[in-house]
Amino acid sequence: MDGLIAKANLTIRPGVPEDAQGRVAMLTFEKFLADAANGGNGVNTLFEERLFGLVGLLHKSTDILNTQHIPHELIGGLAVLNYVKEANSEHTSLTRHVDLVVSRSDLERIKETAGTDGFRFTDAAGVDMLIYGPTESARNAVHLVFSGEKVPPIRPDLKHVNGKDVLVIPILDLIRTKLSSNRLKDQIHMKSMDAAGLITSDAEATLTPELAARLKHVRETE
Repeated sequence: MDGLIAKANLTIRPGVPEDAQGRVAMLTFEKFLADAANGGNGVNTLFEERLFGLVGLLHKSTDILNTQHIPHELIGGLAVLNYVKEANSEHTSLTRHVDLVVSRSDLERIKETAGTDGFRFTDAAGVDMLIYGPTESARNAVHLVFSGEKVPPIRPDLKHVNGKDVLVIPILDLIRTKLSSNRLKDQIHMKSMDAAGLITSDAEATLTPELAARLKHVRETE
């Protein structure tokens, strides 16, 4: 599946405690395992641990950007997962990376700020990314995509991901971005969103003829 891990579920589960402001507290992997055990539910431990690790990386990176008031939004496979799991979690799939849209003009500030919080900036094969911790593993990578360069300007929606607010690309922008990129993994993401009922007739009406033709091809391809 070209960089995809199939079948993920990031749903905030019932019974998760609220914080002092009445908001859902951040769901930890340990709390998730305890809730699953108490409910008698089976768990793919290795898979779920990887999932929580990825979301933890998302939270660490966006906490830094929020602290410095740096505009950003979540894009890519993890954004797809967030929308799909809200609509129908049976069709979710999880990317191996965190992808964030930022402004190129903020890049130097991001490098400086991230360097004080356990991240390191690197440019690998033309991809700007932040690596967390001492490892060089792509599992700890936050890929940076620049606003207005292959993706629309930043104009996020606020979503809740495992107990924390995250700024996420609007669904219509996500659909158009995936159809514009049109790689194998983008087509797989489109199938997931389509199966979850996210590509509505209203959404289709916003597509250019070229993007509409690509959507038609995705739907006709097994």
